[in-house]
Order: sequence, then structure tokens, then C-alpha cells
Amino acid sequence: MNVARPVEADFHYIEEPSGKPGVFLHEGKPEEHAERTPGDAVRTMPVVDARAVADTLSLDREGVRLVGHESRVRDFDDAEEVRSVYYPEVERLVRAATGASRVLVFDHNVRSDDAERHSPDVHPPVRFVHNDYTHDSGPQRVRDLVPDEAEDLLKRRFAVINVWKPISGPVRGTPLAVCSGDSIAAADMVPLDLIYRDRTGEIYAFLHSPGHRWFYVPEMRVDEALLLKCYDSMQDGRTRFTAHSAFDDPTSPAGAAPRESIEARALAFFDA
Repeated sequence: MNVARPVEADFHYIEEPSGKPGVFLHEGKPEEHAERTPGDAVRTMPVVDARAVADTLSLDREGVRLVGHESRVRDFDDAEEVRSVYYPEVERLVRAATGASRVLVFDHNVRSDDAERHSPDVHPPVRFVHNDYTHDSGPQRVRDLVPDEAEDLLKRRFAVINVWKPISGPVRGTPLAVCSGDSIAAADMVPLDLIYRDRTGEIYAFLHSPGHRWFYVPEMRVDEALLLKCYDSMQDGRTRFTAHSAFDDPTSPAGAAPRESIEARALAFFDA
């Protein structure tokens, strides 16, 4: 990549596991599970400014795209407004960016780096290297969400896209970094249980590799969004998974406003 303004930042990977790592609790604290926070192996990596090459980024190569997007949502803390206004916006955005014939947004998370904002509906940024879905949990999400159509839909290509967007900005504190999907090897990905109160999901945590290429969008604005490919059923050499993490930008000014963002996840279905 021809990029400018590289920074050095710490990323939280996991150590080489002896078996499947312990559970990561997404919410609550069920009595039968011990709490575990992954990301014990801290590695310093270069992170480059992707703005100079934003127009060349591809969901099928790097697994990420930067797009313009202005939302009509007035209050992102209003979950009903997000579902009624933002979900259709994201569905149109993903359809236009991917060529999918059908898009279904199925959940979202509002995140803030302001501890006073944290609640069951507002979560802190995730500070360990991860991907939202795995080889197994991607198809399972289709079965969970559209059970009557799942077996037919799973015969054709589908993808899971995470749309990440600032809701105040520009983002100067705790931005999101993305690891280019074409720099990730299968051996880098470690399945990790993600425990909810009503179900168990599975995500990928990551072992460190010096070949990982990290980039971010400095001072990302509220009229921009990042599309991250978290799963692709097509196994033809294109990127199927990415990795991402919040990080501390060493160039962030002292006293920078806390990061405020929303991420919405969508199933994108293709005719072929």
C-alpha cells in the first residue's frame, strides 16, 4: 500500500492456546461460566493511514471499504429509531456496496469510550483483535435468523458485513483499526466462544503474525462508514474474514473526546 502517516500502536492478541480458549462473556455473568478477557499477548504493530488508498480498498481483497454515509437518525441511543431508520439505511448501503440481491440487518451495538455512558445498551470499545464470525458461526447465524429459508439460502453465496460508523466526531480517541484480510493466514485464527444469556456464538481471536497489515482512518467523520467483511461463504481465494480492534492512537491529542460509534451487522445474500 502507498500510505502516509504510519503510527506504532499496541494490539491485544491471544497466546498460543492448548485447547479452545475459555469463554468471553459478551453480557452479564452467568453463574456457570468463569469470566475471561482475551488479549494477553500485546504486540506493537505499525498502523497506516488508509485515506490515500481508500478508493482502492476492496471487500474481496482487504475485506474493508470506506464509504460516505449520512444518516437520518437523530438519536442513536434510541434503539427503536435505530431499528426503524438506520437498519433500512444500512441495508441499502450494503446492497449498493456488494451487489447483494437481499440484505438483512439483524443487530447493532452502540459503543462509547466514556465510562459514564456504559450501560446494557452502550458498550465500551473492544480492545482485542477479533473477527465477529467463524467458519461455523456464519452459517449458524443464517439458521438462527431465517430458519425457514436457511437451507435454501445456504446453497448460494452469502456474507456477513459489519458496518462501523462514528456517531460523533471526528474520531480522535480509540479509533478502529482493521487488519487487511489478505495478510491473515488460517493458522492465525482461533475460535472463541461468545456467551450471551440466551445463546452461545463463536468468534475468532487471533494469534500475532508479523505479516499482519493494519490500517485505520484518522479523524473519521460522522458522514463516513467502514464496511468490514466478517464472513464470506465463497471459498475461491477472496478474503473471507478480517480482524479488527480498537486501539490507542499515539497521535491523538490530549483530552480528545471519547469515541462514540455504532456497528450494525448484516447478512448479504447473493443470487449466485
